[in-house]
Amino acid sequence: MIPAGSSFPTIPTIQPAVTGTAPASAPVTTALRAINGNVVAYGATLEVVNASGGPVDVLIVDPGRTPAGNPAEQTAEQVADGTTEVFKLANHHVDRATNVVVVAFQPHAGVSAQVIY
Repeated sequence: MIPAGSSFPTIPTIQPAVTGTAPASAPVTTALRAINGNVVAYGATLEVVNASGGPVDVLIVDPGRTPAGNPAEQTAEQVADGTTEVFKLANHHVDRATNVVVVAFQPHAGVSAQVIY
């Protein structure tokens, strides 16, 4: 669980135009990044581009506030080197106390990410 009051750099959030050049993802500069929870309701996805030279684990952190009060199991998804993976963000990923989705990257060097909605 992420300590209360923690803050992390945000992942770039874009709303692509119907025509034109596809936006580029931005380098992940820290292991933990935050996504504004407001964009999740619009069907946001997280695009992760791995050019790190090895696999990278991506974990969308469960905020730990399930209706029953039980901690949810958390399993990182692995993104192979030289590939791009897209993850669907859902309302249950949003920490209602902070209105953010926290994403952990291990390792984070050589990884880029963007949120598309």
